[in-house]
Amino acid sequence: AVSGKCYLSLHTQNSSANRGACKQNCRRKYKVIDLEDGHELEIDNEYIMSPKDLCTINFLDQLVDTGISVIKLEGRGRAPEYVATVTRCYKEAVDAIENGTYTSDKVEAWMNELDKVYNRGFWGGYYLGQELGEWTDTSGSSASQKKVYLGKGVHYFPKINIAHFKIESLELSVGDRVLVTGPSTGVVETTVASLKVEDCLVESAVKGDECTFPMDHKIRSSDKLYKIVEA
Repeated sequence: AVSGKCYLSLHTQNSSANRGACKQNCRRKYKVIDLEDGHELEIDNEYIMSPKDLCTINFLDQLVDTGISVIKLEGRGRAPEYVATVTRCYKEAVDAIENGTYTSDKVEAWMNELDKVYNRGFWGGYYLGQELGEWTDTSGSSASQKKVYLGKGVHYFPKINIAHFKIESLELSVGDRVLVTGPSTGVVETTVASLKVEDCLVESAVKGDECTFPMDHKIRSSDKLYKIVEA
């Protein structure tokens, strides 16, 4: 991982990025000052030490052709949906390369999926002879989607595949795309096809409501419920 080579956090704050303790120095804004005359240089991109995220899925076939046997995916400190999406996309890409179905259309679909989770923009690193880096223009994520917290799991009824949640924030409506995460559940995405509050069909549930809706995957009381919205 290219980002794993950074020693800035260790050098400035004795906190090693390679041990999961990065202080995110490169995400901050910096000024470039001429120490001889005090002039400041105007920089269009203020995040001059924060590169875009390394993404190789669009030329992964070329990397595989070199004979590599291991691909490292950065997931330390990332949200579960990030790990799930990135792992799934790269696994599908490797499988496609092996069975001869790796195509530009599939690459485009994978890139669209990767763009939905946390990212600072993508670039291919220096693998294909590029000499200059590409830098992000924001301190946060450039993802096309984000999650907003709705509530927590209450119970699951396995015989009828119904999930029970308590809404603690905002509003949940029929047709919403939701994300459920938890230590045992992992990451589950689904669309709310129908919704009940106090056993009555409703179009939406608001803060304080306990609601149920169909869900094929078991949920647990330790799970959190999020709505997926456009960023």
